Amino acid sequence: MIAAYIGLGSNLQEPIQQLRSAVLALARLPSSRIGKISSVYRSAAVGPAGQPDYLNAVLRLDTSLAPAALLDALQHIEQEQGRVRTVRWGARTLDLDILLYGQRQVSTARLTIPHPAMGQRNFVLYPLVEIGGANLVLPDGSDLGTLIARVPRADLVRTRLRLEQDAIVPGDRK
Repeated sequence: MIAAYIGLGSNLQEPIQQLRSAVLALARLPSSRIGKISSVYRSAAVGPAGQPDYLNAVLRLDTSLAPAALLDALQHIEQEQGRVRTVRWGARTLDLDILLYGQRQVSTARLTIPHPAMGQRNFVLYPLVEIGGANLVLPDGSDLGTLIARVPRADLVRTRLRLEQDAIVPGDRK
């Protein structure tokens, strides 16, 4: 199994419920199981003005799915939860991104791993360091602690909301 780190985000239609439903769907993926789930963070939207704030989290998914198959599964979950792709960086019910897939680097027309904007996004880095640790080594050989030191926390707020309530059967957590 490969440790894949998945970014979750939502700012429409009850975002916390969108994220919880996504975790449940991820827990049902074949050849996969959820490892750790970060706290939920609130952040200002990136993209067009006037959007509601986002709720974001990161989870580790231990999977045997190939990167493209994982992307297909994530996009299916997004569609099932009402994701409509109209405006780039627009408001959305659910956004699921493959941030890391073990130590693999992927660059295709459909998929880039590590996620190309990961290093600039506090709403990705802070939840990722929470579950992966500052010593997590990225595919380019750098560590997460070095990367996060360059990105200020700014308006990012760690909430008390949790995602793992019903998604993980006791004993499944690592």
